[in-house]
Amino acid sequence: MKYNLETLLKGKILVLDGAMGTAIQKLHLGEEAFSGGCFCHRSQKGNNDILNITHPEVIKGIHQSYLQAGADIIETNTFNGNRISQADYALEHKVYDLNYHGAKLAREAADEYTQIDQAKPRFVAGSIGPTNKTASLSPDVENPGLRNITFDELREAYEEQIEGLVDGGVDALFIETIFDSLNARAAIIAADNVLIRKSVNLPIMISGTITDKSGRILTGQTLEAFAESLKHDRVLSVGLNCAFGPRDLVPFIKELARTQGLYISFHPNAGLPNSLGEYDETPEEMAACVKELAVEGHLNIVGGCCGTTTDHIQAIHEAVRDVKPRKIPRLEKVTVFCGLEIIKVNKENNFINIGERLNVAGSAKFARLIREKKYEEALSIAKEQVENGAQIIDVNFDDGLLDAEKEMDTFLKLIAGEPEIARVPVMIDSSNFKVLETGLKAIQGKAIVNSISLKAGEKEFIEQAAIIKQYGAGVVVMAFDEQGQADTLDRRIEICQRAYRILVDTVKFPAENIIFDPNILAIATGIEEHNNYAVDYIKATKWIKENLHYAKVSGGISNLSFAFRGNNVIREAMHSVFLYHAINAGMDMGI
Repeated sequence: MKYNLETLLKGKILVLDGAMGTAIQKLHLGEEAFSGGCFCHRSQKGNNDILNITHPEVIKGIHQSYLQAGADIIETNTFNGNRISQADYALEHKVYDLNYHGAKLAREAADEYTQIDQAKPRFVAGSIGPTNKTASLSPDVENPGLRNITFDELREAYEEQIEGLVDGGVDALFIETIFDSLNARAAIIAADNVLIRKSVNLPIMISGTITDKSGRILTGQTLEAFAESLKHDRVLSVGLNCAFGPRDLVPFIKELARTQGLYISFHPNAGLPNSLGEYDETPEEMAACVKELAVEGHLNIVGGCCGTTTDHIQAIHEAVRDVKPRKIPRLEKVTVFCGLEIIKVNKENNFINIGERLNVAGSAKFARLIREKKYEEALSIAKEQVENGAQIIDVNFDDGLLDAEKEMDTFLKLIAGEPEIARVPVMIDSSNFKVLETGLKAIQGKAIVNSISLKAGEKEFIEQAAIIKQYGAGVVVMAFDEQGQADTLDRRIEICQRAYRILVDTVKFPAENIIFDPNILAIATGIEEHNNYAVDYIKATKWIKENLHYAKVSGGISNLSFAFRGNNVIREAMHSVFLYHAINAGMDMGI
């Protein structure tokens, strides 16, 4: 009988195993045990993953001890099983084998215990660590735009690792100890790619680690922004591990349980390390804290991280065995975007202002600074926009004299080093899809892509939307199709409705991540056909909000008064009147 992890989660709190590293350290293994006398030209001591090959009986024995203690889920011994981390041991060429054998060992142990007690099926989670590099932070304080790893390098490394885990028979992929959402997003996309290629459907579990008691991860993201940034169809659970003991993480687990419509996992350290680097929290102390959280209804999966032993897991198992699991709350669909912090597009936040001064086509000053490589001055424009109330910043480098792809990558990485700017979401703006994807690879938050349309037909539209969905981003959809730009009410409705149905029904794109731009066009140009453009936009906005559920509406407001450029008094008056009516009709945001 094939047991389903999600089915069991609905009925009980599942127990995760404890620390693999702690168990290995207690064995006091020497160099010979790690290297096994084979194929190694560099010291392997401390490379726990190599034991999957050199001493499989040691690793299987640890798995068995945790299963005996009551664990429902055991993690593979592959936390550092990627070529980036294995480069420290010159074992990049062994990555697939490390993961394949790691998964097979855990699979054998889990199946043996399931066979013994079929009423308690055991599962294997493929452990995927964060690597020892970060895609969002510079390794050099003097050069904030520098990175020692690229997004594509991370994705490729994770794909190699995940191939081995999937072939070895894991039940789930566990991306854990996340300190950078951009690293984790590369892992999620890698997993998605591998699972699609292999026609396999496995859930993904994600677990972050916070670095201070304010509840932010290392790169500065708040807990809610972290969770929002990593939403994906395959993600089954979200949680926290490592960093602190259980008591210090309680308020943050409660926050996740309250705000997330996913299963909640929790595997903390056995307290904080003492002066000798050891962990002092007893199994009884840890189990008491876990039981309190479980009884209050906050937990679905619980286990241990650094310093936890079989005694800790057995105590936790006993503490939660008769406690009902947390029920996933029915949360209202809300449009959320984020940088280091989240912003909700809802009635409470009224109208969202999108700053447009980081657009080389719309700001001569910004364009000049970029051409002259004066990035620090260009960043000051971004900072000023945020200080003046921009809740999202639009970034565009479409200029024939610029390498837009390179400039997008450079500037977004520089923004990541400026917390005052990076706290708000970014709208990545370009008519070149390669530039848009380059932008998505450069920032850790939940961005907005501006824009795609049906201009080149449904095939390209679907392909682009599917890529944007993989990154978890929002998308601006222009009212434009194969016949051209929508300039009447009927055409606006026709195109937006068609695009919505393709996105929601075919691509399975979250409706709350769709933003329509029904074209704000210039009025009072002297051409009679233009006179109704503003009214038609407002009517189209009202229709979209009433018929295309959860979708949002945006637009380029300055286009309205283009016929009066140079006369700011008239332009401001026109914008004020237009916005009054457009916002009442449901317009959510504007550039």
